[in-house]
Amino acid sequence: MPKKVKELSATEVRRLSHSVSKDGKEYNGLHPVGGVSGLLLSVTPTGAKSWILRTVIGTKRRNIGLGPFPDVSLAEARRKAQEVKDKIAEGIDPVEERKAARRSMIAAQLSTMTFAQAMAEYIRMKSKEFRNPRQEKQWTNSLTTYAVPHIGNVPVGEIELPHIKAVLDPIWEEKTETANRVRARMENILGWCAVHGYRSNENPAKWSGYLDEVYPSPEKIKNKGHHAALSVDAVPEFMKSLRKRTGTAAKALEFLILTASRTNEVIGDKRIGKAGITWQEIDLKRKVWTVPADRMKSGKLHRVPLTDAAVDLLKGMGEGAPDQLVFPGPKGDIPSNNFLSALLKRMDQPVTAHGFRSTFKDWAREYTAYADEVSELALAHINSDATRAAYARSELIDKRRLLMADWEKFCKEGHQKREQSNVVAIGGRE
Repeated sequence: MPKKVKELSATEVRRLSHSVSKDGKEYNGLHPVGGVSGLLLSVTPTGAKSWILRTVIGTKRRNIGLGPFPDVSLAEARRKAQEVKDKIAEGIDPVEERKAARRSMIAAQLSTMTFAQAMAEYIRMKSKEFRNPRQEKQWTNSLTTYAVPHIGNVPVGEIELPHIKAVLDPIWEEKTETANRVRARMENILGWCAVHGYRSNENPAKWSGYLDEVYPSPEKIKNKGHHAALSVDAVPEFMKSLRKRTGTAAKALEFLILTASRTNEVIGDKRIGKAGITWQEIDLKRKVWTVPADRMKSGKLHRVPLTDAAVDLLKGMGEGAPDQLVFPGPKGDIPSNNFLSALLKRMDQPVTAHGFRSTFKDWAREYTAYADEVSELALAHINSDATRAAYARSELIDKRRLLMADWEKFCKEGHQKREQSNVVAIGGRE
């Protein structure tokens, strides 16, 4: 028969302390307090005290925590311990019961997360991956404008197709490109919610196999928003006019055209404080411009072969310190974002600086025999195709140098007329 433990008083319980071994090592003390068999007070060397009920559930010995002392008094601990033992006697496992209650509580908390809350958390988490700080603002603005008014206060676990349609119906055909971005962003957020247990139903914002049965394809109805581009045949005359201008903007635009580069790669982006090309990126001896990865859309370093005209243009700018901008604004800092567009407007040209990349691609495709991969690499386009990926690894720098030299020649001279051969018809007169 088990030895009966003396019932300690509240005062005696307060006096209980941790244990010390014969060699002076301190460790947790476990003290029976009586009243309910197996009820112990654990005391750590730091003086923290908590209640433990040591008992058997089925065939397993369990230590069940009943709370800290003195938050849980001696009388309360004995009451809790007796309730646990009574449940065990009835065949109820109080440990599993507690786990189930916790799971239910967590599920209830998860089910109350609204779309607006999930959106804020997802953007906060995802913003660490954005290459451009403006992306965070773009995500927030588009969703706040179009999605939040309809589903912002709806728990994510309850969002279904009618909620998504309430967001997209008013804008799908009038603002197709924006609507599709909003749809994709809602799909990402709801997918994240599913992974984290906030919802379990099918994602109602996904396109393939779901919304493609509800809406017409964006590609078929959206207004094409391509950057306005100069026709290929108009390039030589435009370049002749451009070279008559001596300002920095004109030089920057000429360099952009000769290298088929993006605007932010050449002049930077003042809105986010990202500088454009600096002298340390230029190797005049090797005739190569190395664009850093953080300024490339692909996020990868890009080497651009420089033509003779591009090199002469750079030399004419007067080489500066390594970190000095090649094409600075009027105050020597990063130019404004309308630096080049304002120039084109002054030249009465209804095109964009970015559109010259399209003009270059049209020229390469229609008027040269270079493989498409060469011009694609010149434009630093990303392509997952295995063949193009192999080309990308080699960079095709020599072939690209030839391509860009031909582009330079075309920009200056246009299409050269073929010399007519001296052909004598058979049977004709000499």
